[in-house]
Amino acid sequence: MAMSEDAAVAAETPTPTGTRRGRVRIKRTALMAVPAVAVGGILMTLTAQGVLAAQFSISGMPFTITADKLDGDGFAQFGSLDHMIPGSPNQGHTGGQVLVAVSAIKTAEITNLCQSVDLGGVNLVIHAGDQGTPVSASDLTTDSDLLSGDAEFKNIEIGGDASTYTKAGDVGKGGKGVFGQQADHVQLTHLNQHNYASTAVGFKLPNLRLSFSSKGC
Repeated sequence: MAMSEDAAVAAETPTPTGTRRGRVRIKRTALMAVPAVAVGGILMTLTAQGVLAAQFSISGMPFTITADKLDGDGFAQFGSLDHMIPGSPNQGHTGGQVLVAVSAIKTAEITNLCQSVDLGGVNLVIHAGDQGTPVSASDLTTDSDLLSGDAEFKNIEIGGDASTYTKAGDVGKGGKGVFGQQADHVQLTHLNQHNYASTAVGFKLPNLRLSFSSKGC
């Protein structure tokens, strides 16, 4: 699960069926945080299991996403690997593969989205969803090695086999035997992601602007 400075579980309230539904709030969280000493072992395990995240070869150039708020229905998260092409000039010390936390959301609305990538001395920056109409996405996935923000989940399940997950649909299924978590709903505020890949079946960006800048998001 996440590592956090302040976590609180809100009081549970009965539903009309008599079951109890919980809500979890996590302040300034880094989701799916992994100790550095464990990374090597996790890479070997995921490689042996054939677990891949993005279904394409990543460039190896990370990009940043920030947002004031993300509201999502149907959430799942699990560990995986992204791969670069053989001999990629961006592989550095990674060996061409990057350990990532895949976050999958069935439907999402994102307020004040900023995306930037450092092209080497200049940043390509995209802004959208900041004029009263949020960005909307369906079957959204992001492959992140760093993620922070304030998070609130509804009906979260932690520690399940990610291959059995259903809350985020097909994009929210991980590899067999892979640790994961899923929830009916997630709200993230002050979102900041360091990503290597992202996909969506539908992606609508109101008030889209693209520019080059000396500063990223």
